[in-house]
Amino acid sequence: MKKQFIAGNWKMNLTMDEARGLARKLCDESVKSDAVDIGVFPAFVFLSDICEILRDSKVYVGAQNMYLEESGAFTGEVSGAMLRDVGCTHVIIGHSERRTIFQETNSLINSKIRAALSCGLKPIMCVGEKQEERDADKTSEVVGNQLSEGLAGLTSEQIKELTIAYEPVWAIGTGKTATPEQANEVHAFIRSIIKSKSEDDTAQNIRIQYGGSVNSKNADELLGQPEIDGALVGGASLEPVSFLDIVSAAARLS
Repeated sequence: MKKQFIAGNWKMNLTMDEARGLARKLCDESVKSDAVDIGVFPAFVFLSDICEILRDSKVYVGAQNMYLEESGAFTGEVSGAMLRDVGCTHVIIGHSERRTIFQETNSLINSKIRAALSCGLKPIMCVGEKQEERDADKTSEVVGNQLSEGLAGLTSEQIKELTIAYEPVWAIGTGKTATPEQANEVHAFIRSIIKSKSEDDTAQNIRIQYGGSVNSKNADELLGQPEIDGALVGGASLEPVSFLDIVSAAARLS
């Protein structure tokens, strides 16, 4: 059975002191079990400090985004090599907020995934549909295109390094959540697309997280679905008790 992977996306939140305090609590109180993988994704300016605090813990640290070039005249951007240098192991790529607010395309996301892999980072690739797309029964079409174009040209060995996060855009930060059955159905579809693009064992072993208003109250039901291998947690990851409750739910189900 795959380990559940619970990742906390802190987004553009917290002060430096708050971020340090949250990391210390996770370091002190995180589940003393190898049954669950845990990761946190602070804002760029906090990464060096958080990596240092969590250096000897079981908690991975990753970035919320990166640029596709290794260095150069790209004002305001951060490269994968820089992220590795401060201690990051993972990076979120293609989050719906990057797609919607910053107009990131599937092609750009594909280039970022390639860049992340080339410098030893493990990407969490996000996919998901908007409310109007779900209402028009286009979830499979939208998510299928995001996967097909985002994973274009990658080998099975490269795909094995990824985690996929299904985050229905209509459920992010809205309080709405896909039912466990709805989420599981899309996760199964995602796995079928991965299977079509790689070896069978890659599709079976790749972890597919659910993201979209995950909290301590709905974690058991969501994480108990057979195709769901963890969660990409937003707001609830800013509260150590809530986040660790989700981690504990994953541990119970592992």
